[in-house]
Amino acid sequence: MSDDRLHELLDANCIAVVGCSGTPGKDAHEIPQYLQEHGYDVLPVNPYADEIFGHETYDQLSDIDEVIDLVTVFRPSDEIPGIVDQVLTRRQQRGPDDPAGLWLQLGISNDTAITRARDAEMTIVQDRCMKIEHGRLLESK
Repeated sequence: MSDDRLHELLDANCIAVVGCSGTPGKDAHEIPQYLQEHGYDVLPVNPYADEIFGHETYDQLSDIDEVIDLVTVFRPSDEIPGIVDQVLTRRQQRGPDDPAGLWLQLGISNDTAITRARDAEMTIVQDRCMKIEHGRLLESK
């Protein structure tokens, strides 16, 4: 994916974080915290927590009323098909820009599920760290 396309995704305002953790030291906590500190509205999706970063958590994407620009995922690769199902259902119900993109964090990929999302004309990133890309493309300027 080109740096221009990555930059477009990073222009998001509202990011749903599937698998967001309330445990400091975990990537699923530190990276969303970094994003929040850099002005993003971070919506944690974690059915096992009540609150993360002072925000109510959501059990699943369909529970979120706000418009989501981007979904980023901190869950194992074998869970990606179900998450893609949730994302595509949301887009069918709310329109093609809610969410416009799906970002699978470093070490997370599932080519079959991603092909379905790409076929739905979603912008997809897999196996890349959002914090690293944000720092490289936006913090270095």
